[in-house]
Formats: sequence, structure tokens, C-alpha cells
Amino acid sequence: MAALDLTGKRVLVTQSSTFMGPALCEVFRELGAEVIGDERALDDPAVPQHMIDAAGQVDVLLLNMGIPAPTTRAEAVTDAEWREAFAHMVDPLPRFARAVLPQMMQRRRGKILLIGSASALRGIKRTSTYCAARGAQVSYIQALGVEAAQHNVQVNAIAQNFVENPTYFPPEVQANPAFQERLKREVPLGRLVAQREDAMFAAYLSSDAANCFVGQVFPVCGGWVAR
Repeated sequence: MAALDLTGKRVLVTQSSTFMGPALCEVFRELGAEVIGDERALDDPAVPQHMIDAAGQVDVLLLNMGIPAPTTRAEAVTDAEWREAFAHMVDPLPRFARAVLPQMMQRRRGKILLIGSASALRGIKRTSTYCAARGAQVSYIQALGVEAAQHNVQVNAIAQNFVENPTYFPPEVQANPAFQERLKREVPLGRLVAQREDAMFAAYLSSDAANCFVGQVFPVCGGWVAR
């Protein structure tokens, strides 16, 4: 297979300093893309439109979206916790669609890729709020994907877990012997997926080689969802 080449692609990465943001920016720049990183939180309703307006032409929108997962027992989840998770990870989705889809539809070219979570595909105890928000992301991307396809715009998602990143698996967590045992017990791969492995897959899905994928959700989790 030919090497990935994103030369000429203008790529906007949200929350570029957290979760998968740093790795995505690095890999996409290496592959020739013009990367625009934005570090702002996404709970402000005005931010998505401001981001797109400031970026101008956006060929690829990488919705890198993550917050530390609350670990509240289901019976103790408050309305405030629920609203905060959805405000950061679900409510921004239609705002970004309103902001960026018109230009992509006009050009009949563009990609939107959500960097989400495999917790949408397999329940995790004491994270009902987080799993619900991640599940809503997946449903939205699937629906948006089939609608945008008629305009030659591809919308897809990576549903990841046990991927090396500073938000969920910082070095101190990785160094914990208990966590290493958990990896061996829960993840068939037996290790974390490297940031670069995940970012390279995101680059492939953002390339012209992946024009056939529509509303797809790709687990990247070392086999965790299969157990």
C-alpha cells in the first residue's frame, strides 16, 4: 500500500493539548497536512462556530473529545454530572455539523472523524454517565454519516480504549503494577495501543484512501470489546 500523504489537507483538531490531540497533531503534520490545533473546551455553545470561522477551509475535522470519566455509582449520579458530560462531549456535535458541513457540502469533499470511546460499545461499572455520553456520540456519528454521504462527505468514529494518552492513561497509571495486571487480564493485546498506532489509523480514515467508509465506528482497543 502506498504511504499516506495528507499534503494539502487543512486539518482542524479540537482539544489539541489533551486526550489524543498532541499525537494527532504530530502525525498529521508528519504526513504533510496543515494542522490547526485548538485547545479550547467545547462546552461553550459559541466555540464550534468560532473555531470553523477562524480556520477557514477545513478539509478534515478531527473531533478529539474527552473529559476525565466520572466514577460515580449509578444511583448517586447527579443532574449536574450528567449535564456536564453531555455539554462537553455531545452537545458540541450538532454545533460543529452546522458550522462545517455547509462548506464541505459545497465542495463535495470533506471528512469528520470523532475520536471517541469504546465505552460506548461495552459497559463499564461506575461510569454510567460517561458511557451514556460516549454512546450518544456514536449514535449521532452513525446518523450524520449516512446523511452526509450523499454529499461525498465521510463521517466516521474511532471508539478507543486502552490507548496510550495523557488524559486516561498517563505515565503514573501505566507504571502501576495493578494496572499492568489489569492489562493482561482485560486486554487480549496485552498492552496499550500506542498513540502513534491510533493516530496513524486516524490519518488513514482522513485520507482519500478511506472514501468508502460512511457512518462507521471502528474499535481501537486491543480486543477489549471482544471479551
